[in-house]
Amino acid sequence: MKVLLLSANTETINMAVLPVGLAGVAAAAEQAGHEIRVLNLMGTNDPAPALKNTISAFSPDVIGISLRNIDDQDMHHTRFLVEPVKQIIAACRQLTDAPLVLGGAGYSIFPQAALDYLQADIGIRGEGEAAFIQLLQKISEHADVSAIAGLYLPETGCRVERQYIRALHAHPVPLPDRHLPIPPTPGRSELWVPFQTRRGCPMNCSYCSTGAIEGRLIRKIPPERAVEALSRYTEAGFTRFFFVDNTFNLPPAYAERLCDAIINSGLSIAWRSIVYPWKITQQLASKMAEAGCTEVSLGFESGSEPVLKRLNKRFRPPDVRQAANIFKACRIARMGFLLLGGPGETRETALESLHWADSLGLDNMKLTVGIRIYPDTALATTAISEGIIAPADDLLIPKFYIQPELKTWLYETAAQWAAQRSHWFFKSP
Repeated sequence: MKVLLLSANTETINMAVLPVGLAGVAAAAEQAGHEIRVLNLMGTNDPAPALKNTISAFSPDVIGISLRNIDDQDMHHTRFLVEPVKQIIAACRQLTDAPLVLGGAGYSIFPQAALDYLQADIGIRGEGEAAFIQLLQKISEHADVSAIAGLYLPETGCRVERQYIRALHAHPVPLPDRHLPIPPTPGRSELWVPFQTRRGCPMNCSYCSTGAIEGRLIRKIPPERAVEALSRYTEAGFTRFFFVDNTFNLPPAYAERLCDAIINSGLSIAWRSIVYPWKITQQLASKMAEAGCTEVSLGFESGSEPVLKRLNKRFRPPDVRQAANIFKACRIARMGFLLLGGPGETRETALESLHWADSLGLDNMKLTVGIRIYPDTALATTAISEGIIAPADDLLIPKFYIQPELKTWLYETAAQWAAQRSHWFFKSP
């Protein structure tokens, strides 16, 4: 079958993020014998011409549409990013009768609500490398598709719960240009290419949507295979990578093996990663540095013990300080994150967090006020019990948790702290 895969989010938030999930689906569809085209609409002000040209020239039998971003997670200046995708779907309807299939990280958080809002034909929640290929087979046979795991239909919803891919090595790694379309700007040497070596996160932070997207079981790609894929990218001119694994340092033994494989390969690359500031050792950080790590993101969110417990964090402030010091000693830049205003927050705990974060001496700090509420999280349960959201709210339209009496004060305080520190970032009201 002829399969067109669209990355529908046109905006860039913080940095240009390539559609690595869609690329994985493209590689799997190609391996299954289908003819594929991938269209990345990121940075496109008017997607209509690109859609018309691609659909007219390719005449797809099926169109898969990846929905990555629902909103920008900014409580004060919230941008709802689904409406432009609705316009893209409407444009596709005018150009073709091919069934429109939704997927992607954003879709997987709100599978039924997003399907109903966007009025697509089918949705696939979770990993698409298996379910989407099954769907293509059923469509080619004109067979019933409703029993595919993780598949949603407008009228009947989902009959079979999604299943997670345990053997990631059984699926092809997407290749640059062929499966992962590269925009003309920024240049290849400046672009941070997203790269994933494992999926799932068991940490279960109270506000996090990762469980809804990838599940809680960590599944890993063999380090040798990851290095092989990295080599293909370097051959294509890419030298900078962003490991989008939710917790690069977990499990620690795997992280060390991955670093060893990169070091032994002789690849000259630079990369960033996201680490959970817990169980960070000098040995691991040293290997990360030797393997090319230049920066880590430390999502500690708070410096107050009671607030950390409410966020269901397993680390404590001393763990974060130790991690920050270890990475500094290894000459790895450190970006920290504070998430202010959540359950249990007070003026005292917020100020405690700000002073504590300042004392860490990080290279960069990002402040956020208010927490986006996602379905099926402990934060959503708390918000319902406190009357902040209704039990029936599907939360597709963004809702945020913040202690009401702190809202104005937190904005003013965060803005003041950021204004006085050149390496702190906060989007003021």
